[in-house]
Amino acid sequence: MVTREFISRPSPTARQNPAGFNPCQGLLHRGDASRQSRTAMIATHYNVDFSEHYLGPLMAERGIDFLGWNTRYRGNEAFFILEHALIDIGVAVDLLRERGYERIVLLGNSGGGSLMGAYQSQATTPNITATRGGKLPDEVQSLTPADLYISLNAHPGRPEVLTAWFDPSVTDEADPLSVDPDLDLYRQGLPLDPEFVTRYRKAQVARNHRITAWAIAELDRLRESGLRDRAFNLFRTWADPRMVDGTLDPSDRPVGVCYAGDPRRANYSPAGIGLTNTLRTWLSMWSLEESQCQGAPHLARITVPALVIQSTADTGVFPSDADAIFEALASSEKTKDFVPGDHYLVEPTNARAAVADRIAAWIDAH
Repeated sequence: MVTREFISRPSPTARQNPAGFNPCQGLLHRGDASRQSRTAMIATHYNVDFSEHYLGPLMAERGIDFLGWNTRYRGNEAFFILEHALIDIGVAVDLLRERGYERIVLLGNSGGGSLMGAYQSQATTPNITATRGGKLPDEVQSLTPADLYISLNAHPGRPEVLTAWFDPSVTDEADPLSVDPDLDLYRQGLPLDPEFVTRYRKAQVARNHRITAWAIAELDRLRESGLRDRAFNLFRTWADPRMVDGTLDPSDRPVGVCYAGDPRRANYSPAGIGLTNTLRTWLSMWSLEESQCQGAPHLARITVPALVIQSTADTGVFPSDADAIFEALASSEKTKDFVPGDHYLVEPTNARAAVADRIAAWIDAH
């Protein structure tokens, strides 16, 4: 029988809220309360609540305790700052060590892949710098490393996934309806013309750089008035060509589908990633030029054994993404598996159990 223990802790850089809640919270799933498991897995995301992650009870049933952990940024992506998120993850890793777990496994799932990669990277070789306009906390320089790293249906990094999904036809960032028809993905015939895709990808990068340049200039302008930051909205982020053209990065995924349903409709809805940001959060999380949430540099510092698992019908993480993560890992002992299933392993019906079996076998082998 799986039991769940609620754990709540302050962080070295965030105290308990006056209302009574702590910034760091999670659920520890245990399969056999009568014995102490030697291994614990921990999963965290940039802003999604992972406390009740679907793998929690499945891993606990297989003798691997599972901590679904949330940093202070759960549901609060607009204010995300990487260095403080890493400190909050460190609270959980230290807690697990104190409880006697001999092996700590980092699970980098979905968007959390690059976040957990950044944690292990910083714990192995401190490397991050302060987000523009801030000071690097001392506590981020002495994080406790984990023993194993698993990437499951993980995006390459926050700036990478946002830019790949960007609609570069936006001509006015304040107007969600502004469109350059020459760059409008949804006015193109299928399959997409390779020349259009090349031009489109360059325009996506250019849009990211334009927002970064504006954010830096705006920070400077605010500073002259004695202000530190401001919020802004980001529109149209469901426009990856791979969402509409199955010949690009081919896989078993359904074509014309994204995580939010029809990509064209989603693209003009307020449901996109990165909808609201502060200037500093943009620079910390999403900027190609400034963000340290990019995956590859951190994966290149991960030397512990690593496992990369990718679902073949994922509509938002593609085969080339899994290949890039695998190649970027510095681990001398690493494995890559492609498995049937969608992003959340809802289909086929045995997908979650099969992946849990695969992960447990790999952990047991180490």
